[in-house]
Amino acid sequence: MGRRSTSTGTPATAILAAAGVSFVLHQYTHDPAAASYGTEAAEALGTAPEKVFKTLMVEVEGRLAVGVVPVSGNLDLKAFAAALGAKKAAMADPAAAERRTGYVLGGISPLGQRQSSPTVIDGSALAFDTVLVSGGKRGLDIELAPADLIRLTSAITASIGTGA
Repeated sequence: MGRRSTSTGTPATAILAAAGVSFVLHQYTHDPAAASYGTEAAEALGTAPEKVFKTLMVEVEGRLAVGVVPVSGNLDLKAFAAALGAKKAAMADPAAAERRTGYVLGGISPLGQRQSSPTVIDGSALAFDTVLVSGGKRGLDIELAPADLIRLTSAITASIGTGA
């Protein structure tokens, strides 16, 4: 998999380029009426939803953390909290998520966030040679090896997703 150069530079793509990581950008036309950003991406790109991962900001004991799960399912908040050694977690306020990451909802990438946060990636990502995550704006996904995603986000992996 090679790097594809385009004019769609985002903080996420800058991090990957600086690290010398191999990745592929996938662009699609975002539909503002789409009910689910992640499902829209999987359908537009013709990719299995289990291979496309959404980035969710979660509040855990007063601090923000990042959960990365397949778009085909949901985040198990109890499992997410446990993965970080906490008792409970709740979805973060959308405005707080945007401030913390520097990205807009539907375009939050686990890479290149304004402020780094503890990150947990669903272990199902390890079953794939490559996965897709948001590239930092709506209509842009990045395909990369799960090991690179884990390394660049300093993530841990755990079973934090629920099936579709």
